[in-house]
Amino acid sequence: MRSQEELLKALSDCVVDMEDELVGEVAQEYVTAGYPALDGILKGLVDGMQKAAALYEQEEYFIPELLVCSEAMYNGLEVLRPHLESAGSQEKHKVVIGVVEGDTHDIGKNLVRIMLETAGYEIYDLGRDVPLQKFVDKAKEVQADVIAMSTLMSTTMPGMKRVIEMLEEEGIRKNYKVIIGGAPISPAFANKIKADGYSANAVEAVTLVDRLLQG
Repeated sequence: MRSQEELLKALSDCVVDMEDELVGEVAQEYVTAGYPALDGILKGLVDGMQKAAALYEQEEYFIPELLVCSEAMYNGLEVLRPHLESAGSQEKHKVVIGVVEGDTHDIGKNLVRIMLETAGYEIYDLGRDVPLQKFVDKAKEVQADVIAMSTLMSTTMPGMKRVIEMLEEEGIRKNYKVIIGGAPISPAFANKIKADGYSANAVEAVTLVDRLLQG
């Protein structure tokens, strides 16, 4: 029987190498061995997807490759998700997430969504190229705890500031934690627009949300 480390690497490699059929077998082997499903998702499948995303940024992978990598990740998730330990009956915190208007890059946002779902949050995914008002409207509609915005383009960064201004104008800014992320985003920019936090990657995003909601 393979060790947990070997299987985690195999899960990650299946995603990076676009082994969308083999990944299910590896995930089943991982579950049968009795290893924690959460580790399999985070340190296996998501790790592989983050490596694939890095290859995309380096222009070694393109959209077709990323789509197959995503397919492999989802195939693995199908096997591992049912084995996650239930968060019990406690009420889930709600997160509204999307890519701000003017940007259609959603790989990073999708990774964050999967990570937050896996960590037990209730996610409302608005998709990409999201009109700014929609973030505010959806957060009010579902009584969200967190608004999460991402972008990969510096030209759309002002939209994040505008959403925060909209919340302030309606007198409801204090009702939501607002977090931002994406390649051009920095902690300094997050502070400048009065966001509650910034994360550089999907794993950090979960830690950030956990910290903000426990604070």
